[in-house]
Amino acid sequence: MADKKVVKELKQSEKYKTIRQDLLDQLDRNGTYGEQFKDLVEDYMAFWITKSLLIEDINKRGVNVKYNNGGGQSGYKRNDSVGELNKTNAQMLKLLNELGIKATVADGGDDDEL
Repeated sequence: MADKKVVKELKQSEKYKTIRQDLLDQLDRNGTYGEQFKDLVEDYMAFWITKSLLIEDINKRGVNVKYNNGGGQSGYKRNDSVGELNKTNAQMLKLLNELGIKATVADGGDDDEL
């Protein structure tokens, strides 16, 4: 279970605030209004926190982790955070799609889709 302090720090980080505000701004620019869409942005940000925690775990423990089942068997197995990170990223992309948010490149003029 994630430390509440770490989650609180992530929510108060500039990166969190910037991403959240950018998503809300993009909804506004796209003419997408409604509390249900704001709620999906909050869901996205919850996934962002989860993703950050998973990455932290992978960085700390590695891609493979040692196990010992107590029955004399031990070895290494894949860190479950790797698979969860992939699933979390997929859900985040689905949410962006549902919000109608696409990657764009601003070159001072027209926005071109990537």
